[in-house]
Amino acid sequence: MSLETIPPGFEPHFRKSPFTDPWEPLYAKKTEKAVIIGLRLATPHTNARGLIHGGLIAALADNAMGYSCAQALGWEVSLVTINLSVDYVGNAKIGQWLAVESDVIKTGSTICFAQSLVEADDAVIARANGTFRVVPKQQ
Repeated sequence: MSLETIPPGFEPHFRKSPFTDPWEPLYAKKTEKAVIIGLRLATPHTNARGLIHGGLIAALADNAMGYSCAQALGWEVSLVTINLSVDYVGNAKIGQWLAVESDVIKTGSTICFAQSLVEADDAVIARANGTFRVVPKQQ
């Protein structure tokens, strides 16, 4: 896959954030069950050894799980992370396509649980679990 190639179904991410701005361009793909976040890994995503930084993985997993919970709840609420855990099981390098795909485990009126797998060129490099507080959207 070339650096310019973006997998089918991904479009520029629909939500911008000052925190994620330095990592642009970010992409998203909405499925029936989840919001998948993806990006082509580049130098701004790396640590001092040239590998993808674990903080990037954690932040994108947090975002993907939160958006997936929001979608499962009809985009009617906001979510705040209560707990996030990440297990790093591999690494990734510049040029690879990183995708974070989530599964919503359970939704409720106050809590949502999700899990995700983080893949670099289809190889799992991390898994994450998140618990989110459901809060009314601020007007």
